[in-house]
Amino acid sequence: MPCFFCQRNIREIDFKNTELLMRFISGLGKIRSKKRTGVCASHQRKLARAIKRARILGLLPYVVK
Repeated sequence: MPCFFCQRNIREIDFKNTELLMRFISGLGKIRSKKRTGVCASHQRKLARAIKRARILGLLPYVVK
């Protein structure tokens, strides 16, 4: 299964794009693993960094209740 970001030729993941980031967060607010999402290792690291930055700025919740 090819990587979501490699297929679309996305090099950098923007932390302000919350709609895209929400696809990679579970119902409880956890970052989904690369096994479940099918993202390559380099994009998984960039994705985690973008999600954490969005959480710090208040764009994404830490926990979904």
